[in-house]
Amino acid sequence: MKKFSPDDITRRLAHLPCPTYAEDLPVNLRREEIKRAIESHQVVIVSGETGSGKTTQIPKICLELKRGVHGLIGHTQPRRIAARTVAARISAELNSPLGQAVGYKVRFADKISTDSYVKLMTDGILLAETQGDPQLQTYDTLIIDEAHERSLNIDFLLGYISQLLPKRPDLKLIVTSATIDAQRFSRHFNNAPVIEVTGRLYPVEIFYHPPVVDDEEEGDMQQAILNAVDELISLGSGDILVFLPGEREIRETAETLRKHHFDRLRTEFSGVEILPLFARLSFAEQERVFQPGDTRRIVLATNVAETSLTVPGIHYVIDTGWARVNRYSYRNKVEQLLVEKISRASANQRAGRCGRIANGVCIRLYTELDFQGRTEFTDPEILRSSLATVILRMKSLNIGDVEDFPFLEPPSPRMITDGYQLLAELGAVDDDRQLTAIGWRLA
Repeated sequence: MKKFSPDDITRRLAHLPCPTYAEDLPVNLRREEIKRAIESHQVVIVSGETGSGKTTQIPKICLELKRGVHGLIGHTQPRRIAARTVAARISAELNSPLGQAVGYKVRFADKISTDSYVKLMTDGILLAETQGDPQLQTYDTLIIDEAHERSLNIDFLLGYISQLLPKRPDLKLIVTSATIDAQRFSRHFNNAPVIEVTGRLYPVEIFYHPPVVDDEEEGDMQQAILNAVDELISLGSGDILVFLPGEREIRETAETLRKHHFDRLRTEFSGVEILPLFARLSFAEQERVFQPGDTRRIVLATNVAETSLTVPGIHYVIDTGWARVNRYSYRNKVEQLLVEKISRASANQRAGRCGRIANGVCIRLYTELDFQGRTEFTDPEILRSSLATVILRMKSLNIGDVEDFPFLEPPSPRMITDGYQLLAELGAVDDDRQLTAIGWRLA
């Protein structure tokens, strides 16, 4: 998209949406403070637990400050499904058709018009746009949402934008994160102000119900899920969100639940709808999850539903405590997709998926002692990836050398050497560490 002309700016100013706010959302109680911080600083960190309203309300606050007039408000999400659903939600709150005042761009779909002020997109889309628009002149404001996820794309963007900000004094950056490690982001951006938004709409009660057998075999976990579903259904109405490690576990659990409900033939199970939710599902199948009806639903999801993606109608959460994580083995020189225990921060994110429309209940299928013994945060992707992959991507994107790039947590020299050594063995880099023809094809 080209830079706006003076006539475009005049027209856009005249048609700027006028946001309204639900005052009971915690982030809106701090609205004036957030507005002052954005006006006074180039970078602002907004930290708040899930359910506080950061994702949907901050773009509206930016519109109120007349951001989005001279350039778009770019709003990134880690996943395509989140970019689409957040765009739809903000559009509805602004009483504008999706694709008008608010649009989105993800791989294989572009719903942006010349009248758009807010553009939702994945981190990868914004990173790719740096190739044709190195100064990101298309935007006057950038919101990097769910920064605590620390994917490679997020770390690349944070480093790239930190280098860009001195050259673009007109550009505003807002980094939003769960209530974890916000000070690290602040330090990365020269001690940018941190606004902490506490609280959610409704309290969430947490129970620990580990499987009966300690070795947590698959069958025991399936039985634990059935017991938790039975218990939550007996508590009252409301949909249930179950977190599982991956697609295979989702399909197995769906089959187990269907057999369980069919065999029991209990009236409270009649009409229960079981819905899967994972990234590889088609758009139409994903959309079913966001269209609640009169039927009680059990949504079986991966960690795709852990952050800014809000599944409507959820009163209860069942957390198995596991996730599939991509991790590189330096000894074996291979990347493996392993099922690992989630961190305490991820567990708290999952619990926060309920408590948005009424008091919530979260059942964790592990012990409280197990929870306390888990790592505080999930390892950033750069610390569990092959640096060969990182180097290839950085060189193909022309965003700098891995040795000098301002990462939030720079990889160790040993990891960098290992990455270059692997690329050299593959013939992907030459003696000057530049990509060869093979390197470009690999990238």
